[in-house]
Amino acid sequence: MHRHEHTQAPASEPAGGEEFWDGRYNESTRIWSGEPNALLVREAADLAPGRALDLGCGEGADSVWLARRGWRVTGSDISKVALGRAAGHAEEAGVADRVDWQRHDFAESFPEGEFDLVSACFLHSYGDFPRDRILRRAAAAVAPGGVLLVVGHAGGPSWDPHAHAEIGFPTPQEVLAQLELPAGAWEVLLAAGHVQALTDPEGRPATRPDNVLKVRRLA
Repeated sequence: MHRHEHTQAPASEPAGGEEFWDGRYNESTRIWSGEPNALLVREAADLAPGRALDLGCGEGADSVWLARRGWRVTGSDISKVALGRAAGHAEEAGVADRVDWQRHDFAESFPEGEFDLVSACFLHSYGDFPRDRILRRAAAAVAPGGVLLVVGHAGGPSWDPHAHAEIGFPTPQEVLAQLELPAGAWEVLLAAGHVQALTDPEGRPATRPDNVLKVRRLA
């Protein structure tokens, strides 16, 4: 797959989200493709580089892509293993000095500062993970004139359309409502669905419905 997904561990996981994801990343030397998320590339390619926050950065493909384009990036994830791997990829790409890697469990803490781009790609959850509150915190971190990009699944993949149905995948309009943005302070640039092309576990062509919300802070 030419994207990464980051889904927080179930609330019932006895060791907690950090241990769950450290174990997940330790299962393989690479979990994701190493390519940036296609919707981030499409929606951020024309933005003037500034300060960016990559929430749920995983192994760092999005952060590295942004850094290569001149952004100064804060890449944040719950897994120390993923962050160590991401730092290695940034070093290999020659952009280590442009990325600040920070470990956060977003239910408990959040990177400080204001950013010209805040990207949350496939930040889904199980259990009581407060995604709505985290995305509101993400919006609050956007500097005036900056952009918040939220990319999420709209359902399961074509070979298993009911996968993870217990999570609940909000529409872009529902995400917009959950953000509770002040009237007149934000501009909606895009709220739409998207069909992601990928391969199924057998290597055959498949699809998954996604959605994207892109808003700009005016004041």
